[in-house]
Amino acid sequence: MDGTFAWHEQRTTTPEGVYRVLRTAILDGTVRPGGQLRETRIATDLGISRSPLREALTRLEEEGLVVKIPFRGSFVVEVSDREVAEIASIRVLVEPFAAELSAESLRGPERHRLMQTIEELHRATTTNDIPASIDAHLRFHRLFYDFSGNGALKSMWNAWETKLRLYLAVDHRTYSDLHDVAVEHEKLAAMVLDGDMDGFRQELLTQFQNALRAGL
Repeated sequence: MDGTFAWHEQRTTTPEGVYRVLRTAILDGTVRPGGQLRETRIATDLGISRSPLREALTRLEEEGLVVKIPFRGSFVVEVSDREVAEIASIRVLVEPFAAELSAESLRGPERHRLMQTIEELHRATTTNDIPASIDAHLRFHRLFYDFSGNGALKSMWNAWETKLRLYLAVDHRTYSDLHDVAVEHEKLAAMVLDGDMDGFRQELLTQFQNALRAGL
């Protein structure tokens, strides 16, 4: 672990505050996949005791971002290129279907949720906030599965989300500007609202090229 942890908010010793700092460090690349979260180093950097740190690490483990290995410590979960490519190859096929099933809700009573994620993506752009951009990115796509009315599709997304979050922690850094992420998702939203599912499918394929190439 090369990075030094810093407080992004008002200094606090609560497990919630420590959790936010560690989660940000994972998602903004301070600690890369496979990197170790050394308790002594982190406690020293943050000026905290071990108790809130361990609670925070347990929460990150429950979220699927951290794995604890007996007698070794806590590590950021790794996602293989093959896993990323396999998920992307399925999403290209099923996500347009999920978007089509959810379109009526997203054009009607749930439209504000779709537009809110776009606003959050643009807001993350102004502060170059990678974790916030990743969270909004995933909330955007989750909407298609949540409002599809199809339990199997929801289960698929639930199984993928943590792995996608870790992949995006790396992939988002390949963008020269987070504004590009917001614009890409704005295109997808417009296509769903216009009923252009062929366009949605093609745009999704274009956006997934990095993930699909990861397994080559």
